[in-house]
Amino acid sequence: AVDLVHFTILREPDKLDATPSNELSLIAFPFDELFELKLYDFDLIIFDRYRLNRILPQNYFNNIVRFVEKGGALLVTSGPSYSNDDSIYFTSLMDVLPGAPDGEMIKKPYKPALTDEGKMHPVTRGLNWPVGENGQPGWGPWLRQVSLHTQSGETLMDGADKKPLIILDRVQEGRVAQIASDHIWLWSRGYEGGGPYAELLRRIVHWLMKEPELDERALEVKVSDTDITVRSRDYREKEMQVTMTKPDGTIQSVMLETSPDGSLQKTIKADQLGIYSFEDPSKQMQFAIVGQVNPPELQGVKTTPDILKPLSDASKGGVIWLSETAQPTIRRLDKNRVYAGYNWIGLRRNGDYTVRGVEDTPLLPPWAVVALLVGLATFTWWREGRS
Repeated sequence: AVDLVHFTILREPDKLDATPSNELSLIAFPFDELFELKLYDFDLIIFDRYRLNRILPQNYFNNIVRFVEKGGALLVTSGPSYSNDDSIYFTSLMDVLPGAPDGEMIKKPYKPALTDEGKMHPVTRGLNWPVGENGQPGWGPWLRQVSLHTQSGETLMDGADKKPLIILDRVQEGRVAQIASDHIWLWSRGYEGGGPYAELLRRIVHWLMKEPELDERALEVKVSDTDITVRSRDYREKEMQVTMTKPDGTIQSVMLETSPDGSLQKTIKADQLGIYSFEDPSKQMQFAIVGQVNPPELQGVKTTPDILKPLSDASKGGVIWLSETAQPTIRRLDKNRVYAGYNWIGLRRNGDYTVRGVEDTPLLPPWAVVALLVGLATFTWWREGRS
């Protein structure tokens, strides 16, 4: 269920040659439709080796920046044009791109290598490929790379001369990924052993579109009997305080600590049955259910008189189906009677009551009563004197 819109510019509009106009296949580029009207209908925008050819007006780059800041995703794959004056970096996109060009293009074989962050990040952790010498990944080399310096984000892979190769960054509500080479296709062709081309790109794209399984800051909660394990993938933190709300509404702080795999986690012994909620500092919330997911009161909810019939028979009552009769009348009856019949239900008149206490509250305090009486007497005397 993926809609892909892909445009390849085969001929620039200002190029002059002898080709007859009726044989040209270049159509008008739909600027307004793609970058104004339908921009927010897309999940991901990809610039693959794009260079400034003055076809895309500057204001549309401003729209893309706003698109990212409001939750959109942007993937930029860089080629030689990224390091010169035609670089897409020299547009409004410089406000969201994590890597800035140094003006140098490195052309020599190198093997992409995972950084310390890359070994922990879900996007690049455990990429499936045969292991090479000295326990290093056995994938093949790439042949050129744009020299970048990182301005923000996390570098998951570096390449030639330890320069950043794959950078991921969060920009307000959106996400950006940058690949500083256009030679990832060598892996797909099996060049000198190839590499995890499809898996790496799939993970990057899914991370950009906020796949929970690849969220490096995700909060996870697992339950085993009465043990609740709370785990955060945020490997950048040494510890994290999580707010736990118990089924009775009690709020308690839980401190997550670094585990051997680099994540933060804590196992808690539940002292109550019910639903526990956990919230981390970024306002992510997860829930855990301790106890039976399907308790007896929610099993067999089909309407039947069989369960209540023994009780109604013992109390000389009955069971009446509203779907089979009109609204039954209510009768008040004395003791030792039958309390149900056709289209009626009886309520037993026990005549029992218990007085727990009596409290008298005066309507007015004494001084107010005296003042009222004096006032009435004065008014009566004045009224009689005028008649």
